[in-house]
Amino acid sequence: MRAGIDLVHVPCVRASLERFGERYLARVYTAGEIADAGVDPVRMPERLAARFAAKEAAIKALGLTDTGVAWTDMEVRRAADGHCTLRLHGAAQRQADALGADSIALSLTHDGDYAAAVVVVDRRDRTSEERVPR
Repeated sequence: MRAGIDLVHVPCVRASLERFGERYLARVYTAGEIADAGVDPVRMPERLAARFAAKEAAIKALGLTDTGVAWTDMEVRRAADGHCTLRLHGAAQRQADALGADSIALSLTHDGDYAAAVVVVDRRDRTSEERVPR
């Protein structure tokens, strides 16, 4: 199992939206993420901040901090019941496959000026050093 966590300051996302607008959105978020976050324009920055935190947490959990990956290779999808999942594309999906990822769990939260995310990658075929001692 591998985990990643990240905390994002919502005013930083709000400032990026104000300064760079559509260019920022297109570089960092998928069309689906923008649609999900933009339902309520007042809450859009905190929702985008949570999605940004999810992408950073995924980068950590997948071991992509030194390799790099396109922001849009990681996509937060919101289900009808409100829970979110993480969908991978491109380099992020290739890395998950290389790690032997069976499943990826995602938890998002936001409160006031902060948004956070935790990503847990469950892996198959782990080496003996990575197994939990019993």
